[in-house]
Amino acid sequence: MTILIAGGGVGGLALALMLHARNIDCQVVEAAAEIRPLGVGINTLPHSIRELAGLGLLPALDEAGIRTRKLTYMNHLGQEIWQDPRGLFAGHDVPQFSIHRGRLHQVLWRAAMARLGPERVHSGLRLSGLSQDDDGVVARFTDAQGTHHDHRGTALVGADGIHSWLRATLHPNDGGLRWNGIQMWRGALDWPAFDTGDAMVIAGDETAKLVIYPIAEGAEPGTRLTNWVIYARIGDPNAPPPGRESWSRRGSLADFQHLVDRLHLPFIDAAAMIAATPDIFEFPMCDRDPLPWWTSGRATLLGDAAHPMYPVGSNGASQAILDARCLADLLAQHNAPEALAAYDAERVPATAAIVRSNRNGGPERVIDLVASRAPDGFTDVADIASHTEREAVVRGYATLAGFAAPNA
Repeated sequence: MTILIAGGGVGGLALALMLHARNIDCQVVEAAAEIRPLGVGINTLPHSIRELAGLGLLPALDEAGIRTRKLTYMNHLGQEIWQDPRGLFAGHDVPQFSIHRGRLHQVLWRAAMARLGPERVHSGLRLSGLSQDDDGVVARFTDAQGTHHDHRGTALVGADGIHSWLRATLHPNDGGLRWNGIQMWRGALDWPAFDTGDAMVIAGDETAKLVIYPIAEGAEPGTRLTNWVIYARIGDPNAPPPGRESWSRRGSLADFQHLVDRLHLPFIDAAAMIAATPDIFEFPMCDRDPLPWWTSGRATLLGDAAHPMYPVGSNGASQAILDARCLADLLAQHNAPEALAAYDAERVPATAAIVRSNRNGGPERVIDLVASRAPDGFTDVADIASHTEREAVVRGYATLAGFAAPNA
């Protein structure tokens, strides 16, 4: 059995490492010619970190990121709405990590190169064709010069991202990217640590939200490489996205300064932090409608190719890793067509439920709930929304997505 993996992102590399751990041969073929640390911060939840820890990657993750201690939801005045311990602090057996997306990618890429060997990990080749028969598949990849490279394997996994060629081929009538009208502006810089340097905050109201969390140790004592995201609805949810999704599209502070000015957080000077950020990126909040199926014969989808979702609830990369674990386990137990069919049956409904929940705001709906009733703040949040009501939003999402805390 040789599994061809189109895409060397988080999901594709996690699958390769899990297949290698099960003595299943695979090849990773990545479209980018150069592996660069793109993106800004992401959170990887305990249910996915557990899988990476099982691959022996916990020391590398500790070097690259921050173990998240707690997450606090606040209004735009910095008043606490809800607080949850995270990872080990919530009773999980593994941490939650806040980490630079590019550094997480590099941890996985280096591990794949070391374990699979450079002859099984290729770059600069984009998936462009597929044929299959009773015995396997032939996947065609094309380099920057237009030269075709054919690889034969037992099955093909399309982990080729939100703009997946394989998804478009399997589902030519797919409705395409859906933009909810929300634009995100993102950045990261060394900044004095707030709280104890391992806390995550989401603050705001129905107009805009700010997400802040440290993703690595800073260059100077007492600082952290601090990730921030501001997002707000700026357009018609029925309109096409304002440009192709990219981890490297530049943004301007002038476009969202009015949103920054609305924030008054006592624990950090958000306006100064954002103004000091050297590189600001913008990113439309997009997803795709859930598919009825991912698998056709010996070809299937994984990660963002299968279920791109709005980045609320910290579930994009985490669900890709869970896809990888599920598929690797099934390939170790069954022949390829049976394994891919069983994977489809398990993961399609599970991820579709998360996509739909994220469209409704995911756990961050707790902020909207309170803001709609107390837009100018409150004296006691329990007078605005009961503990039970707030808990149903935040912990209900955690249960849906599979990372509910044992201590909850």
